[in-house]
Amino acid sequence: MRYKPLLVKMMATAVLLLIAISFTEHVLAQTAKAPVTITGKIVDEQTGETLPGVTVKVKNTTRMTSTNLAGVYSIAINNPQEVLVFTFVGYEPQERAAGSLKTINISLKPTASNLNEVVVVGYGTQKKQFLTGSVARANLEAFHDAPDANFVQMLQGTVVGLNIGQVNVAGQTPAIQVRGASTLNGNTTVLIILDGIQYNGDLQSINPDDIATIDVLKDASATAVYGAQAANGVILITTKKGKQGKTRVTASSSYATQTPTQNLKPLDPDAYQEHVRMLYYQQAYLAPDYTTPDPTFNLNLHLDAASRANAAAGNSYDWWGNSTHLGHMYDNKVSISGGTDQINYLMSYNNTNQQGFIVNDLFKRQSVRVNLETKIAPWWTAGVQSFATFVNKDGAEPTLADIIRFSPFVVPFNASGDLLQNPDNTVGLNPFLSQYVDDIERNDYFFANFYTDIKFPFMKGLSYRINYGNNYRDTKQYRSSKYAQNGLGEAYKNNTFYNDYTLDNILTYQRDFGKHSIETTLLYGSIERKNQNTNADARQFTQLTLGYDGIQQGAIQLVSSSAYKEALAYQMGRVNYKYDNKYLLTGTVRRDGFSGFAQNNKWGIFPSLSAGWIVTNEKFLKLPWLNYLKLRGGYGISGNQTNRYASLSTVSSSAAYVFGDVSTPAFGQQQTAIGNSNLRWEKTTGKSLGIDFEVLHSRLTGSVDMYDNITTDLLYNVAIPYATGYSIIATNIGKLQNRGLEISLTSKNISSKDFDWTSTVNFSTNSNKILSLLGQDNNHDGVEDDLIASNLFINRSIGTVYGYQTAGIYQLADKDIRTGYFPGNYRIVDQNGDNLITPTDDRVVLGRTEPAYRVSLLNTLRYSNFTLTFFLNSIQGGKNGYLGASSVPLVLNDNTVRWNYLSALNYWQPNNPGGTQPFSVTAPAIAPTIYSDRSFVRLQDVTLSYRVPKKLTDKLHLQNLSVFASGKNLATWTKWKGWDPETNQALIPDGRPVLKGASFGLNVSF
Repeated sequence: MRYKPLLVKMMATAVLLLIAISFTEHVLAQTAKAPVTITGKIVDEQTGETLPGVTVKVKNTTRMTSTNLAGVYSIAINNPQEVLVFTFVGYEPQERAAGSLKTINISLKPTASNLNEVVVVGYGTQKKQFLTGSVARANLEAFHDAPDANFVQMLQGTVVGLNIGQVNVAGQTPAIQVRGASTLNGNTTVLIILDGIQYNGDLQSINPDDIATIDVLKDASATAVYGAQAANGVILITTKKGKQGKTRVTASSSYATQTPTQNLKPLDPDAYQEHVRMLYYQQAYLAPDYTTPDPTFNLNLHLDAASRANAAAGNSYDWWGNSTHLGHMYDNKVSISGGTDQINYLMSYNNTNQQGFIVNDLFKRQSVRVNLETKIAPWWTAGVQSFATFVNKDGAEPTLADIIRFSPFVVPFNASGDLLQNPDNTVGLNPFLSQYVDDIERNDYFFANFYTDIKFPFMKGLSYRINYGNNYRDTKQYRSSKYAQNGLGEAYKNNTFYNDYTLDNILTYQRDFGKHSIETTLLYGSIERKNQNTNADARQFTQLTLGYDGIQQGAIQLVSSSAYKEALAYQMGRVNYKYDNKYLLTGTVRRDGFSGFAQNNKWGIFPSLSAGWIVTNEKFLKLPWLNYLKLRGGYGISGNQTNRYASLSTVSSSAAYVFGDVSTPAFGQQQTAIGNSNLRWEKTTGKSLGIDFEVLHSRLTGSVDMYDNITTDLLYNVAIPYATGYSIIATNIGKLQNRGLEISLTSKNISSKDFDWTSTVNFSTNSNKILSLLGQDNNHDGVEDDLIASNLFINRSIGTVYGYQTAGIYQLADKDIRTGYFPGNYRIVDQNGDNLITPTDDRVVLGRTEPAYRVSLLNTLRYSNFTLTFFLNSIQGGKNGYLGASSVPLVLNDNTVRWNYLSALNYWQPNNPGGTQPFSVTAPAIAPTIYSDRSFVRLQDVTLSYRVPKKLTDKLHLQNLSVFASGKNLATWTKWKGWDPETNQALIPDGRPVLKGASFGLNVSF
């Protein structure tokens, strides 16, 4: 029993221990459930900048918060096992277990998203995610190594809504259009802003390698900052600057070959003779079907005299082969850049030498750039962006149309080797007369923007910038030819000098007040442009030894000169407002004055308002797959500048009087256009809606834009009764609508350590419609009259095709051939059934020249050190759209027998009843123009590059070394029969080929 007290003690001890354990567990449980606050700061991994608005969420709960303006957050957790999730638009999400930490600082890594990209918006910059207007940035990297002499070619199909035409001349700047046509007779030029300054020089003068970014302002709310000159869109070009760090030298060199995309050639001697035989099918073949050759037909008797004589002598000449050759292009570029915390600099040199497919289609460019910026004080920056470009286009081409037309049996030289003035013994001039000349064509461009930027230290957020830009252009066109003026000789010198200046004063104030952010921009500026031209021309030389340097030796001497001066003044105010990084508002008002406008309408006011809503920054919309969603809309008015003399009366010189019995009339001046002191600005009012989004952790990004523009006060030359003493008056008429849809999608299809594949698809559709013209209803039917003579129709597009509908070609056996028509003519549809074909009753709308839609696909694949990009571009006409004139009718006469034709022409004849081109022995009463669809798909750009591994470049003391092969216009799929569907040139002699090319080169930096 002595153990009983011990047992009691042990039991008591155990109970107490159990009570203690239970109490401890209870205390620990209570402690775990007590919230613990975690704080921290979130920054950008690359820049170290704090990130306001980052969402911080406790995983698998509804508890969340966001960082403040200083990038700081604070959130409570219930236990150490909980996980914090950090997400922010444009950055990769990150998770972190809470554990026992009370401070968790995070560095977020930017994703492939470009929402944090800063784009140029005109007189300032803005982050892409906060834009309220339609602004697109061109992808220059993918086309950096393409064989393009002109940087505009790099933009073809790459920016949705930006329409770039084809080129078929060395160095040529293609046609540029933003969102289709918005005027009838007004200016159609897109406004170019280079480093903040309006640039009126040819874009061939800009070295493509100097360009850092290209931004396109498309809708009225974005373009309104440029007011009276922005109705056709704005392209903002920003050139490169040096970066802080050691001096960096980059260089590239490439060589490209260029050949026609279409292998079109004139008929060779054998085919030419068969062509003549076809023209005389009624004699060359036996009736009635004219398919059996007539053995008595002597072809030589039907050749023209010159061809017959040369054929008998065994002479022939390859006009095409001696006027063309393999095109090529050399391109060499070098730049030196660097900087410190006080100064940065970039200097570059470019040498481009392009020789086109046509002999003497030459383009040589040498360009030098100096961009320099220095910090005078911590709050004061000054700099200059400047370049000089010297373009050489010396040499003149042969006349290509005549090269195609001349018979292969006609030779250009006589027995002594001299050019024959008229090789075919007619008035037809030798096409080499335009080539065998002494020709100089030089364009020298000089540009500089001097600027200073002051951030006032006494008021945070207030800055003042002055831009003073200068453009100079000196053009020389000198030529002398002993063959001109029917062999009497001619020489001339034409000198044109252009210069302008731009002075902009820009005051900007930017501050954040809690969740409110405001940026105000005020602008006052002016532009002045001057142009002078002098021409000295002399004719009839006894000798041309001194050429254009001996003009005084000509018997007839002519001198002319011209000049103009114009000025613009403008003021602009813009306010960007942002609340809580969710609600965006931009308002702009610009006032423009232009000396070229009418006396009573020198000034115009152009307002705009746009708004945006970043929906994903709302707490109620937190979807794991939706990273970013912004809705935006805008309304604005932009203007279109008219010709500087449009509001003034104009005169022209012509033969006007006969005195007495003198047979030669005296010249006099006649009034042509009457002045209009009330001529107004053409105004385009635009409404737009847009969506920007990113999903699946930014693997898919895109934007959708819809716009509807109405242009009023259209500038148009209206014909007036000649009894007034004038023929036209420039006035404001009618109304034009322009609307469209644009979709751009970029997907990151595969992203791994060794292999990446991204794709970008652009799709756009645009249509225009004439809503009103003169407002006349002469038929009293309640419908406004069309201007048929001007091919303008109410409720139809500017590019309406109005003509005769056809139903094939009349055949020999047809019994219903109308009077005035013959076998081989087009069968014209009688629209009203009156058994007559008349222009007033039987013409109908056949379609339009504008396309239905444009679509492009860019793929970029990276494997290890290899990168492959290929770009497909397409324009589609849809139903009766994107039409081009495609008929080349032929009628038997002296010229058609004498001329040669392209071998691709498929003419009708009795033994070729399926021929698509009309031919008849006698001209028809009406020869209608046939239109065909120009739709195409083009493999436009392909580039394969290899970057030498870093281990090897380090041994070579290089920063980068890469080699590349690139192709341009490698394949085109189209049903169009002609030179090229984009150039809209049928199988006519005046056409010229678009070139495809292959280039090889290297890029190196050290």
